[in-house]
Amino acid sequence: MTKKRALTGIRATGELHIGNYLGAIREALKLQSEYECLYFIADLHSLTTNKDPKALRAQSLDIAASWIALGLDTSQHLLYRQSDLAHVTEFAWYLSCVTGVGYLQKAHSYKDAVAKEKEVNHGVFAYPVLMAADILMYEPDVVPVGKDQKQHVEMARNMAGSLNALYGENLLKIPESLINEQVMIIPGLDGRKMSKSYDNTIPLFASPKAVRKKVMSLVTDSTPLEEPKKLDGTSVGELFQHFASTDEYQDLKERLAAGGLGWGHAKDELYQAMEGVLAEPRKTFENIRGDENMLGKILSAGRERALAISGPILEKVRSAVGLPPSPTR
Repeated sequence: MTKKRALTGIRATGELHIGNYLGAIREALKLQSEYECLYFIADLHSLTTNKDPKALRAQSLDIAASWIALGLDTSQHLLYRQSDLAHVTEFAWYLSCVTGVGYLQKAHSYKDAVAKEKEVNHGVFAYPVLMAADILMYEPDVVPVGKDQKQHVEMARNMAGSLNALYGENLLKIPESLINEQVMIIPGLDGRKMSKSYDNTIPLFASPKAVRKKVMSLVTDSTPLEEPKKLDGTSVGELFQHFASTDEYQDLKERLAAGGLGWGHAKDELYQAMEGVLAEPRKTFENIRGDENMLGKILSAGRERALAISGPILEKVRSAVGLPPSPTR
């Protein structure tokens, strides 16, 4: 029986952090036993904000090494760079031609950029179209996303519906979003959502000393050491529950509630729990990242496998809209 297909992408826009791991990478990797998984590095998307060529290249390889270090089986699943299959931009053009300007203005990413007076280039405005192409040209059954990213999948579904309405109802497969309700918004150092744009992240594979320093800077209240404290609903608690067992969480919760334990002690226990999960993957990451030749071979193999999936779908769309077959790629 053919496995269903899942697709996940991460932008190359800086150092991966705990929020990326908990909110996207870990959940996507859990699907490997049930789905044929496609994982891609969204380096074209990164160009909307990342204007440093050297950094973009390095961050793309960082992401590739991170996926593998955290458990991606590249013999069974695909890992590739978005830009290595440049016909995604051609696919995006077909979707652009059935997508209204007013519809794109409703995108959260565009409205957020405008509200915060960020640079709004055409890439920012058309971001949902390229993302839709990333999805639809591989015909996934599901797209794992956080609650805040669900709109992008819905927009992809609507664009596919528009193209299907014009050129045939079976032209493009319409995917479903897959949301793990257990993964809530991951809090950053200041209590807001962990995000590079807020500069409140905890790096995923920084040195233990650097990670501990970040963890110890988590914002907490000023309750004196001897007073009782509530773990539930705090940033420390929300992060701790992702790295510790249920019993470990309950134990820390009870000791804080009894008084005599400060937030500094709780943060140190959080750090130790994180190290228990991430220490070995960090070592693996460092070894893999040091072999760029091997990473290049893995990404090239992923590109060939991704092309075998997306090429026929693109040709089907070209024929449907009235264009000749593609030149040899």
